[in-house]
Amino acid sequence: MTMSDAPARLESAIRARGGAAHSADLRTAGFSPHTMRRAVAAGRVERLRRSWLIADGCDPGIRRAVAVGGRLTCVTAAAARGLWTRGGDAAVHVAVPRTASRLSDDGLRLHWGTGPRPVHRHAVVDDLVNILFHVAQCLDPPDALAIWESAIRTHRADPAELRRILWRSTAAARYANVASLLSDSGVETRFVGLLRSIGVQVRQQVRIDGHRVDGLVGERLVLQVDGFAHHQAADRRRDLRADARLVVRGYTVLRFDFVQVLFSPDEVIATVAMAIAQGLHLVSRGR
Repeated sequence: MTMSDAPARLESAIRARGGAAHSADLRTAGFSPHTMRRAVAAGRVERLRRSWLIADGCDPGIRRAVAVGGRLTCVTAAAARGLWTRGGDAAVHVAVPRTASRLSDDGLRLHWGTGPRPVHRHAVVDDLVNILFHVAQCLDPPDALAIWESAIRTHRADPAELRRILWRSTAAARYANVASLLSDSGVETRFVGLLRSIGVQVRQQVRIDGHRVDGLVGERLVLQVDGFAHHQAADRRRDLRADARLVVRGYTVLRFDFVQVLFSPDEVIATVAMAIAQGLHLVSRGR
């Protein structure tokens, strides 16, 4: 590379690493300290914590993680990797070494220590296995399991491999054993978790009348959960037709959408609980 284009190449290399790179890694890639100083002087990159260089437009979460000597993890890293998350968590989740001290946690949720899988010491986003490890310990069970299942459904994680990992965490080991492909969406996973929290056992993906339903309580209470995807008119008519066929066959059908499940969980639980109290899950209510 020529002297004139070296800073531009350095900036491109940093962007390719997620917008932040350690000077040691850049030296290994062939960039000299002189080139780094020139790039900083030219305003192409910014120096952070002496040994880190940040490119313009770097993700704010990554910048904050680097500033405290950590890497993105847990739900923040899950979202960055394209996994299903509930959203709405303003905190940036950062994994930091157990030896770290005097850190400002303003707006951060610090995860001390590391997960079971070794990662490059200068990585800015955690490894998926470690993300799941921190998710298991940090989030409420329905949200944690939803992220685990998202990793499995998108083929980023293999259930058999997850079960063999030495998690060093009771919560993570439990999720590794129960995570499955039964739920069609993270919303459905959360829905089932809500009902199980009040002792209601839900059978998932049961075939009735030639079609699978999201959940079945007892013998007659069918539960359907609409996910994020917007229903086209034809899809909506298909769902209404299927619901009507179940009703005339003696089933009660309760259909909820993701907004209700995520933001009005008490209302959802109360509706299902009342249906069970009325015996709508039984073949015969025995008046």
